[in-house]
Amino acid sequence: MDEAGRDERLVAAVRAGDAWAVRDLLSSGASPDATGEDGLPVLCAAIAAYEDEVVRALVENGSDPDRLLPDGTTPLWRAVDGGSPAVFTSALGRDLRLLPEAERQRLLALARGWVETGTEAELRRRTEAPGPAESVTVEDGEFGHGTVDLVSLGGRSVRAGHGAIVTLLESYLGILTPREELMARAFAGTDPDHVERWAAAFALSERRDRETWSSVVADRRHPDRDRRGFVLRVLRYADVVRFVYPCPYEREETDLLAAWAAEETDPELLRDLLDFFLGREHPEQEAIGLRYADHPDAPVRAEVPYALGSEGAPLTPAARTALLALARDPDPGVRSAAGSVLGQWHDLSPEVGRALLDLTRDPDPGVRRRGAEALALSEDRSPEASAALWALRGEEDQQLRLEGAHGLARRDDPRTEEAYERVGPLTAPEFEHDHRVDALVHHRWRRDDRSAATAT
Repeated sequence: MDEAGRDERLVAAVRAGDAWAVRDLLSSGASPDATGEDGLPVLCAAIAAYEDEVVRALVENGSDPDRLLPDGTTPLWRAVDGGSPAVFTSALGRDLRLLPEAERQRLLALARGWVETGTEAELRRRTEAPGPAESVTVEDGEFGHGTVDLVSLGGRSVRAGHGAIVTLLESYLGILTPREELMARAFAGTDPDHVERWAAAFALSERRDRETWSSVVADRRHPDRDRRGFVLRVLRYADVVRFVYPCPYEREETDLLAAWAAEETDPELLRDLLDFFLGREHPEQEAIGLRYADHPDAPVRAEVPYALGSEGAPLTPAARTALLALARDPDPGVRSAAGSVLGQWHDLSPEVGRALLDLTRDPDPGVRRRGAEALALSEDRSPEASAALWALRGEEDQQLRLEGAHGLARRDDPRTEEAYERVGPLTAPEFEHDHRVDALVHHRWRRDDRSAATAT
């Protein structure tokens, strides 16, 4: 295909919102600055359609968000004007501080102008349309950055996320907006998923000074559940970049999370808190897990198994007892989590062995898959374990059949070849680097090595 043909297909892919096709065409030679029928770069079309992943694909592959357009704007200016934080962040091509000062101020003034005037009032000023505006809440971002109102009037629509864009611009430009003002923006509305709250949490997470950190975590005891949830959101965002920007008070923060986990009463927030806390090491981890082993909320109980084991140490009697009970929990999500941990910390005791065998026969297919995975990876070489893995060859779920075959291959069971035949074709792309598929090759190597050794 010639260059013109690739560019034509790129325009069509952008129009269809197909980010995968856009990336593929760009990698095969399509121009990132190809123009549509309106004579504008395709990046402008993606921005106007709020296709943030398409915008990201174009910018990452060479589309220029700072390119001056015939009307004096730039694609980045249009992204700010459109009011979508997801599109704006996708359109950023470089550090904003590298832009000329006048352009930085122009972008900031544009976003602030929308906020000060109000979305509907600004749309009315631009369109001169009478009548009330229509508003509907939409997800902003393909992967759920948050919610925002899509406001329509006079044939034009805009997302009312300019306040969040102001917060992001200030953060990117190094403007230290007072925490109180950021909190006021974050909690101006009642929707906990609104982009204003997401942007404020991001801006606070970018700061590494103790004053900001202390003022944020002080709200972990706030009577408002949403304010406590906001604290956790800030800490999670900061944790994402911790490998680049180490936290100078990480130990203190982990102690705080442990204390918070021991006293949080909201089930949903407690589940999220445990999920975050259990990714760290802390001497009170097992005690906190045991505290919630019989919690009335199933998602909370499903976090408990991950607190009941530490690398390099055997399960304590209390942890083993709790895990065995959770493996019989009425909720399948809890049983699945318990099976995963039991398999990882399998001490070859009869009780644990029976629990894993029971999970491979669980009525819930998801639990059976988790139990089969745990049993396959365990060091249980008993005839009962091999029989359970062999029995999985009759399952309708291909993944279950594969787990059984993988477990037999790890044990060099003579039925391994037949078990893999029962799995069926493994030609889908997700199987290309699957360790369970590779296990058959390693099984054959070991078998051939034994045969060669016997022959000599």
